[in-house]
Amino acid sequence: MIGAVILAAGESKRMGRPKLLLEVKGERVIDRVVNSFKDVADEMVVVLGHEPENLIPILGELEVRWEINEEYQEGMVSSIKTGVKTLKDCEALFLALGDQPIIKQDFLNAAIDAWKNGAKLVSPIHEGKKGHPVLFDRSLFEEILSLKREETLRKVIHEHDEDHELIDAGEWAIMDFDTPEDYQAVKEKF
Repeated sequence: MIGAVILAAGESKRMGRPKLLLEVKGERVIDRVVNSFKDVADEMVVVLGHEPENLIPILGELEVRWEINEEYQEGMVSSIKTGVKTLKDCEALFLALGDQPIIKQDFLNAAIDAWKNGAKLVSPIHEGKKGHPVLFDRSLFEEILSLKREETLRKVIHEHDEDHELIDAGEWAIMDFDTPEDYQAVKEKF
């Protein structure tokens, strides 16, 4: 069973408004991200934090589960842990950014195939830069849950480099947005 954890707890401070409600290619960003996983994930959870009331009605329309991370101000690791705890019974989890509006199905399918062939971690890569979403085998869940507040997911990834498969995925894999300029660049590219 494959799960998808979509991180959507941030404050969008640099954007100045809720970025997951913005549109790319005529569709809200959160809709695009959730719909990217509908064909590959058996279970999905969107982790909310700041102003969850903005997204809860939309997630209801999309018929997707959500959890509120009350400690979202502690950083992204706290939201990752919330998602992993929620979907702990899955055999593998995609960890995805809520503000990454372009996620290619061919990558998701290739990542699952790589995992089925023994990779414990699978990431997209573009021009030497690792991107998202990252697929984690269940054997790594406890390590993720034991991360300290000041640590990042990179610690787990680095410790399992030998089991990490990288798939060339194109520029979309490293494109999310935090500022109005980033958003404009994403819209222009895609």
